[in-house]
Amino acid sequence: MTHAQPLSAFTTLRLGGPADAVVDCTDTDALIDTVTALDRAGTPVLLIAGGSNLVIGDDGFAGTAVVIATDGVEFGSDDAGPYVTAQAGADWDSLVAATIDAGFGGLECLSGIPGAAGTTPVQNVGAYGVEVGDLLRAVRLLDRATGDTRWAGPDELALGYRTSNLKGRDDHVVLAVSLRLNDGGTSQPIAYRELARRVGVDEGATAPAVDIRATVLELRRSKGMVLDADDHDTWSAGSFFTNPIVGDDAIDGVLDRIRAVVGDDAAIPQFPADGGSKLSAGWLIERAGFTRGYPSEDAAARLSTKHTLALTNRGAASTADLVALAGTVRRGVLERFGVELHPEPVFVNCSLPR
Repeated sequence: MTHAQPLSAFTTLRLGGPADAVVDCTDTDALIDTVTALDRAGTPVLLIAGGSNLVIGDDGFAGTAVVIATDGVEFGSDDAGPYVTAQAGADWDSLVAATIDAGFGGLECLSGIPGAAGTTPVQNVGAYGVEVGDLLRAVRLLDRATGDTRWAGPDELALGYRTSNLKGRDDHVVLAVSLRLNDGGTSQPIAYRELARRVGVDEGATAPAVDIRATVLELRRSKGMVLDADDHDTWSAGSFFTNPIVGDDAIDGVLDRIRAVVGDDAAIPQFPADGGSKLSAGWLIERAGFTRGYPSEDAAARLSTKHTLALTNRGAASTADLVALAGTVRRGVLERFGVELHPEPVFVNCSLPR
């Protein structure tokens, strides 16, 4: 245990003030015992696993930060086929690489995503047309009220676009994740047009998972979405805002308002979604006047120079700087297009201004 350690060391944004104490848990039994003991003592607990989706305030956290550093990975099979089970703290991209090295496919489109395996089902992480929920077999959960552990299937998690019923609550801790895999190193069907074009296959076709992984990593690096300590464009929480979903009853009015700003001939990215249409947050941000690198080269916090959906720490930013930038972008999009963007990261001891 260490005391008053800055939590910036545990987040991909490299932001966050100190916690009263920090505890590393390298095995699942220690994680269960630590969280249970802290709960019984009435000590506030902040769980950190990978830190890729956390915005922690400059004042830090008044309690104990528990760093989930469990990293075991096991392969298995059942009547439905092969699967992999990873402890919650396992590095996600290393897990994806291990499945492909072992001759399986399925997770390749999720290559390069920073963070830990245990966080992926919480917000149903997705990229390039694949979501964790497409392959999720089960999650092992700790019930903090009772101290019991159990496996829960995907049907219990209410998985949706970047959400589940585990998100925004802290009464359960994800201890492990089990995911279905494809035999023969075969990818999931390619559902993302840019990826299909790069690989040279039709949308809906499959390809060798190793090739898809290489292409996805190439695409993500071009957008500053693969962690690199020397590249401040990767000092981010990934995509800061989710793509907004506009209901069927409102979409025509929203599209009319957007066209009134950008022109009637504009090709507005629009995709079917449950209950409405999904718009592109990055496209809206750019058309609202927030270009790559906004607001300036000298700003401590600014939009990535490669991708407007990433808000970055240029090395000397505070959380307050980053949150202020996020608020400016969200207000600008709302004022210009009438569309409210919602943040994807979890905020700790800070909040996004309206």
